[in-house]
Amino acid sequence: MRNLLLQLDTSPHPSVFDRVVALDGGADEVMSYGGVTVDAVRELVHGAIFTRGPKDLHHTAVFIGGTDMAAGERLLAAVQKAFFGPLRVSVMLDSNGSNTTAVAAVARLQQAAGDLTGRRAVVIAGTGPVGVRAAGLLAAAGADVVITSRRQEPGTAAAGRIRQRFGGAVRALVVADTSHAATALEGADILLSAGAAGVCLVPHEAWATRAGLRAVADVNAVPPLGIEGVEVTDNGADRDGIAAFGALGVGGLKMKIHKACIARLFERNDLVLDAETIAAVGRAGTG
Repeated sequence: MRNLLLQLDTSPHPSVFDRVVALDGGADEVMSYGGVTVDAVRELVHGAIFTRGPKDLHHTAVFIGGTDMAAGERLLAAVQKAFFGPLRVSVMLDSNGSNTTAVAAVARLQQAAGDLTGRRAVVIAGTGPVGVRAAGLLAAAGADVVITSRRQEPGTAAAGRIRQRFGGAVRALVVADTSHAATALEGADILLSAGAAGVCLVPHEAWATRAGLRAVADVNAVPPLGIEGVEVTDNGADRDGIAAFGALGVGGLKMKIHKACIARLFERNDLVLDAETIAAVGRAGTG
């Protein structure tokens, strides 16, 4: 029986990237829908699950994508609400690649820094989708997490949401511009830059040769990179005595995790892959 993936994308056009990875990850056919709203979810999901008996539903799965993580989370809730009894399928949320990218970045940092318990982790631009997910995973691993934002209110709100979902120690710090980056990194053991593409957020002098800093990662692949002095291809490269991971170094692992998650969707019909469960897939041997 063919593995069918229902791709629900909140953006007007379904992601070609997500479709290609789905096919490479084990889907035989991807049924893609763009501009999906919560109101449309029930009919789409029922169309997918009513065509097969319960014993065959592990051959059908749902993938939720799009550029807006908050919208993706609403779709995930609507998809789960559409299930009933044995009529359910596995579902994965990875809007804009936020979950798989965050999981990969945290895995690379942990690979270099070791046990994160009690270590100070600074997530620059930590209020965005990747930053929020990564900060939560770092906190859950025992790190003392600081997320930065250009304004206090969004940072404080994001820190509260992260603590509520993931637990652990998370606080917000205002970094209005690059001149404040060095202060934000005082006492840091690891650094993740999760900002927008093409914006340098951490000058070289703010992090290079900083005592105690063990690893840095940048998910921006578009010049100028988020962390000055890190190359996009760095995959544990020694930069001023610090292990550095660029966007492609993180991205290689992200792709392995993404494909592994797609394969997992077709192993059972009741799996929900979000940040924490995607992290579990990453720990299961994709690194």
